Amino acid sequence: MRTVIAEDSVLFREGLARLLADAGHQIVAAVGDAEALTAAVHKTRPDLAVVDIHMPPHRGADGANAARDLRADHPDLGIMLLSQHIETRATLDLIASGGFGYLLKDRVFDVDEFLDALRRVAGGGSALDPEVVTQLIGHQRRADPLAKLTAREREVLALMAEGRTNRGVARRLFLTERTVETHVAGIMTKLGLATGEEDHRRVLAVITYLGARA
Repeated sequence: MRTVIAEDSVLFREGLARLLADAGHQIVAAVGDAEALTAAVHKTRPDLAVVDIHMPPHRGADGANAARDLRADHPDLGIMLLSQHIETRATLDLIASGGFGYLLKDRVFDVDEFLDALRRVAGGGSALDPEVVTQLIGHQRRADPLAKLTAREREVLALMAEGRTNRGVARRLFLTERTVETHVAGIMTKLGLATGEEDHRRVLAVITYLGARA
């Protein structure tokens, strides 16, 4: 997997590059600011960009803003954002677009899960930190389309938003896969997504979930 890393901390950048190289990634560029990220992606056409949200030149959400611009020019580019803090304003469009992940640095404890998340994102899937999902839920509108869901259905949908399959949801919640299928069917019905192609309906359900904010 051809990968670009954008991280302004030299130690973190070099450590991440070594970790990914050992896991079989081809590191085609490792840069320290948003402008260099943009140039590197245009030049190398990677499969995946691993990007720190807050980086030079302005140390705002420069990484996220650059990633959003890159998605317009490179729709097949997998984008994994890493951050110390949650930033939702600059990332909502990316969350809804697929091939996207958002993990908090302090919560990336399991290397195998991290590498699996990168593979999902590079393959067009998603990987969202539960804290990111929780932050989005906390800004729901009063006319919340998710209000009809039961607590268990919300749990299932939250795990769907992390990019998990029905089998993955079942393992996490200690349920049978058939039970998860029943919950998913209930979610689709309550969100008005009872008909249509399965993968497309799942994407729409996740977008509804993440977009239900003020």
